[in-house]
Amino acid sequence: MKRARLPGPAAGRRIGLLGGSFNPAHAGHLHVAETALRRLRLDSVWWIVARGNPLKTEHGSFGTRFASAQAMAKGPAMHVTAVEQQLGLTYTIDTLRALRAAAPTAHFVWIMGADSAAAFHLWKDWKRIAQCMPIAVVSRPGTRLSHASSFTRQFAAFRIGEPEAARLPDCAPPAWIYLRGPDNPASSTTLRRPR
Repeated sequence: MKRARLPGPAAGRRIGLLGGSFNPAHAGHLHVAETALRRLRLDSVWWIVARGNPLKTEHGSFGTRFASAQAMAKGPAMHVTAVEQQLGLTYTIDTLRALRAAAPTAHFVWIMGADSAAAFHLWKDWKRIAQCMPIAVVSRPGTRLSHASSFTRQFAAFRIGEPEAARLPDCAPPAWIYLRGPDNPASSTTLRRPR
């Protein structure tokens, strides 16, 4: 198997991983990334542009989605990666394993909005993802934590309180946190609708 090309330094660093179709990337994605960066005291956030999403029928052009993520991922701590495209991977669990193999001393955290967490139980090997690395769920408008019930029930004993957010990257998985904050209402679905 090919080795992942990393978008930035990784050894010993605290890195958030934000995956998505980014069709297109929007201010809500940036809000989730910046919230995790600040509250978890991360060194950087890597935006992983999905090669494809088995749960969606319309993906759009990879190049267009990648450029969209690059345009939105503002700031020196934000890095966009095509690691899934590079390695021919589709499923998050495989991507996370590849990144851990390429950067074994990094302190990775999987980041997702509460809207993604609500469907997390539909992902391939979602329980293994939760056991692979710590997870940060960031609040999103219209989605309450209770909507992610399969995940929250299964891993309720491993939830960390918000005041302890900065220690999440150093936690052995499973470990997760729910980060509340001002919500950004932007969504890719809304942006794709014809006007």
